[in-house]
Amino acid sequence: MAHYAFITDGIVTEVITGIDETETIEGLDTETWYGNFRGQTCKRTSYNGNIRKNYAGIGSTYDESRDAFIAPKCHNEAILDEATCRWTCSNAEHMEIRND
Repeated sequence: MAHYAFITDGIVTEVITGIDETETIEGLDTETWYGNFRGQTCKRTSYNGNIRKNYAGIGSTYDESRDAFIAPKCHNEAILDEATCRWTCSNAEHMEIRND
């Protein structure tokens, strides 16, 4: 089984468990078939972050240029770590607020 995120206007609206990504449906790869079926962009996501940097959560952003899911920004001081697509902050009061 694999997990798939449905995306509207760059924002994840739902995450489902679907068939394995190596399978096809009606001759189409799974992302394409699920996307066509729902009329939304569909991208596979992974709990362990093996693809697209991070697991997609509802409200996360899908950044097409980075091909990555990015959690909502936790506060204004947070800075996006380009390598991990996770928010970082040097303010000790905010160190507990992270998306891992």
